[in-house]
Amino acid sequence: MIWTRTPGQAATISIDPDGRGEHMNVLITGGCGFIGTNLIRYLRGMGECRIRVLDNLSVGNRDDLAKVASFAELGPKGSVGLPTTSEVQLLAGDILDKSIVDRALRQMDVVVHLAANTGVQPSVENPELDCMTNVVGTLNCLEGARQNGVKRFVFASSGAPVGECHPPIHEEMVPHPVSPYGASKLAGEGYCSAYYRCFALGTVALRFSNVYGPGSTHKASVVAKFIKKALKGEPVEIYGNGDQTRDFLFIDDLVRAILLAATRDGAAGELFQIATNKETTVADLAKRLVLIVRETTGKEMQLTAGERRSGDVMRNFSDTSKAARLLGWQAETSLDDGLKKTINYFVNGAVS
Repeated sequence: MIWTRTPGQAATISIDPDGRGEHMNVLITGGCGFIGTNLIRYLRGMGECRIRVLDNLSVGNRDDLAKVASFAELGPKGSVGLPTTSEVQLLAGDILDKSIVDRALRQMDVVVHLAANTGVQPSVENPELDCMTNVVGTLNCLEGARQNGVKRFVFASSGAPVGECHPPIHEEMVPHPVSPYGASKLAGEGYCSAYYRCFALGTVALRFSNVYGPGSTHKASVVAKFIKKALKGEPVEIYGNGDQTRDFLFIDDLVRAILLAATRDGAAGELFQIATNKETTVADLAKRLVLIVRETTGKEMQLTAGERRSGDVMRNFSDTSKAARLLGWQAETSLDDGLKKTINYFVNGAVS
């Protein structure tokens, strides 16, 4: 893999695997979603790359994919040729279907595994579904990657496996998940470790913090939810008194981390916290949004207090020194700048 860095600057990524003038073939599971479409946009902007998407279209859909790339959809059966460098290939299917997973992985170099049941509350409401998607589905993708000779497998995890702790979260902390979601993501991390050590599959697990940004129309996480309600003139509910803290990461910074994990020598077999290393209360986030929404739209954001939610971690931010050391990565977007870009997206339908 090729990775270059200019002293004093952020890392840059080449998508020419092994430096042989070949295109990198990338499968993105859940590629029609928020992170997947931003990743596709970034890949297509930086150079020629063959991209295939496997998505069950339960959250992101064909229209979302069409906003970032032209695509050709594969039929449910038959041979699978490589996608072109000018057109993304879409395979509609579920990661619980082993035959679909195997088809999706044929001739791929890298897998970015984003498909998942996301969020604490859905996992509390339906732990079995959370387990099937996040554990069995991930195992299907790992096994398919092994059978198809994939070089690098990037797994999207979160800070949820660690659970209640004294932050900042770092990679050596003993996990104590407090929600089924945290437990299922911990299992995924464990299987990635096992497949690296047993089968030499180049797995990299990334613990994403709270990701936000343009394209997050379908997300139910705090930033997107607050913005959507504010723009509709609906009250914005803060659980408890808003003293719970999160580490809010802008999507562009996350995408750079994913690409470095997919291409950087020495990353295989590792686990990384991908965050800003900054702790922000939900109450402070709301105050920032009140000001930016007012400046951008002239609307007043109404805040209300609600009860705390079961399974919520009270403090959450991460130490990102390992990612800086081994990936050459750090977050670069300030919270205010990221929020402005996100609100502009929701107001105008595009990043302004």
